[in-house]
Amino acid sequence: MAARTALLFLLGAAGVGPVPSQGSQGDREPVYRDCLAHCERRNCSEAGLRHFRSRQPLYMSLTGWTCRDDCKYECMWLTVGLYLQEGSKVPQFHGKWPFSRFLFFQEPASAFASFLNGLANLVMLNKYKATVPHSSPMYHTCIAFSRVSLNAWFWSMIFHTRETNLTEKMDYFCASAVILYSVYLCCVRTLGLKRPAFATAFGGFLLLFLACHVSYLTLVRFDYGYNMAANVAIGLLNLFWWLGWCRQNQQRLPYVWKCVVVVLLLQILALLELLDFPPLFWVFDAHAIWHISTIPVNILFYSFLVDDSLYLLKANSEILKID
Repeated sequence: MAARTALLFLLGAAGVGPVPSQGSQGDREPVYRDCLAHCERRNCSEAGLRHFRSRQPLYMSLTGWTCRDDCKYECMWLTVGLYLQEGSKVPQFHGKWPFSRFLFFQEPASAFASFLNGLANLVMLNKYKATVPHSSPMYHTCIAFSRVSLNAWFWSMIFHTRETNLTEKMDYFCASAVILYSVYLCCVRTLGLKRPAFATAFGGFLLLFLACHVSYLTLVRFDYGYNMAANVAIGLLNLFWWLGWCRQNQQRLPYVWKCVVVVLLLQILALLELLDFPPLFWVFDAHAIWHISTIPVNILFYSFLVDDSLYLLKANSEILKID
């Protein structure tokens, strides 16, 4: 179950979401603009640029931090300091809250939380492979789901480490891929085991949709509103499909409570994103806290997948014995 499914459809329903603005209060301030212009003139051309490059740490240059990026960072904190001196609320800059950079990590808490989510997925993937035999009907579908999730958390970590046009797009696209594969996983479990042709056709449709979705956002224009609406629609389908199946099987399959808890808990945790506030200690914002809170939820969902896969293996073996 993709944790980001809950976040995307909840934010869409609330009418808010991670839609970067072209300008925010902080970067519109004259003091910020004057500071940035002065810093770039002094440090980002000719002798100043050579001096900047000579003293820039290697890990910063390798991760793409430029002289202009450093100027933005320094001028951001200058502006924040003036706001705090005047007792005013901390402003956003370029659609984002100010974060204290650690080494080359732009948003260290979110980057580390994404890493921990990926690590949890990897650990549970290995546990799944060690516990569930290959002959289980859902084995290969669950393994593929885990790998798609790992890829999404990898790009989430990269995006929060260093935000660029490429890392932003990969973060969005891989999140969409997880949501779509969550729907496919649900389809295979609820219908596809008895109707494999339908599951194959539905999977092909989802793959085609993802290709069109990515092509539009890449080749036509990166429409944040459309991206949000698409993910909201698919997230809702995923949510109600799983809940409907769990309700039908709650008496027969005692472990489905895990799936219900995961689905509902993700919706509750996604409320954190609505509490948009400046980062605590300039590190922990609502998004970082949400990322951290999804780690145990991922583990619980893998526990459900293990239980369900072992049940299906046993049920399949009993059918073969009868035949």
